[in-house]
Amino acid sequence: MLPTELRLNSHANGQPVKTTASEIALDRASRLLSQSVMPEQEPQGYYAASIAPEPPRPALNGRRTCDICVVGGGYTGLSAALHAAESGARVVLLEAQRVGFGASGRNGGQIHTGLRKEQSELEAWLGAAHARDLWSLSEEAKALLRALVSRHEIACELRTGLITAAHDARAARALEKETEHLQRSYGYRAMRMLDAAETTRQTGSRLYRGARFDEGGGHLHPLLYARGLARASEAAGAAIFEESQVGAIENVQGPVQLRCASGSVAADRVILATDAYTGAIAPELDRFIGHVESFVTATAPLPPSLANEILPGDAAVADTRHVLDYYRKSADGRLLFAGREAYFGMPADIAALVRPRMLRVFPQLRDVATEYAWSGTVGITVTRMPHFGKLSERVLFTHGYSGQGVALATLGGRLLAEAATGHNERFDVFARVPSRPFPGGSWLRRPLIAAALLAYKVADAL
Repeated sequence: MLPTELRLNSHANGQPVKTTASEIALDRASRLLSQSVMPEQEPQGYYAASIAPEPPRPALNGRRTCDICVVGGGYTGLSAALHAAESGARVVLLEAQRVGFGASGRNGGQIHTGLRKEQSELEAWLGAAHARDLWSLSEEAKALLRALVSRHEIACELRTGLITAAHDARAARALEKETEHLQRSYGYRAMRMLDAAETTRQTGSRLYRGARFDEGGGHLHPLLYARGLARASEAAGAAIFEESQVGAIENVQGPVQLRCASGSVAADRVILATDAYTGAIAPELDRFIGHVESFVTATAPLPPSLANEILPGDAAVADTRHVLDYYRKSADGRLLFAGREAYFGMPADIAALVRPRMLRVFPQLRDVATEYAWSGTVGITVTRMPHFGKLSERVLFTHGYSGQGVALATLGGRLLAEAATGHNERFDVFARVPSRPFPGGSWLRRPLIAAALLAYKVADAL
């Protein structure tokens, strides 16, 4: 069961103190949400700067009742609100900041095939039948995203093509083996292998030993996509409230009660769609959530000669390292280059941190300025698989897309909406995946995750 109350107003010597796991988690979530990295830039960096500002939605005020209350205004929550409203449910969505403020408005924008674990790994772990069900849903995730963009006319710069670039010969062999397995066992024909020379032509970098090109993958403008989902949800009848952080949830009997600073909601069902921040309102899930800082930069628009050389086919790229580089070109011809590098705190200068990685891949960009740099908190799990479940019959959750949430979170929202309206079958395909807590408890968990990521970085270097 959820805690009956988060004691947000305890004081000692006139100063607020955090005395419960809920309060500690809420404080951590507030700090994560407030992170922004370059002075005078929006937290979403280039994404916010490249589009017109959107008028704010009102904060929750007074008392509301609904069938389903969704907490979180990212892809999962917005998709859940849209699909639940389309099913006829009365839906209220509460967002602590603005729609798309978190990872959904800051990420690399890449659309991946499958899950973070390869299908061969899933077969060995979960069995062939369960692995095939997960594959079918992951394929649906990409189709759903594209269908929503088309049906709701979401102008989000959607593009086709994703290259997985092998950082060494062993990684190239592993890519080839898995590609053959997907072709043979799943009939997936959208992937093909590239040799080193073709990889150089497709990426503009001489760094890689080979690659895999996936026509089923792609990329988009993440903040535009989030805003488009929000508009579609409202058109379907959902009510969205911004600047409405949930401070307390009561789930004892009858409708679930959610309290914000200036209002409350009574809901028959609640969907927690807050990913990395879920521990703030469901402390019992905190031990299943790891936080990794992802850093993204945007160059100035590339001159024509470099624009023709770098990613000439306009595909996105992610490499095969544990601590990976991933990048793509924006609609206005910038290189958006990202990597995860946070181990023990936030860097003072993200651009200075990411730029050497970019120049290792593209030394020809040494005279092109980096104009934007920002960060976002990615929710990961021990298994690198999304964690779906129920805290009670009335409270459902999912989190931990582990860097592949653009399409999967969109699907996650649909599955949550189905389960909240009494259709659990597809939700249960993910809920049956075993979950594992991170070791270390509330105080040591983050240092241990940081140490593990640092070990991965050393392994990549070796």
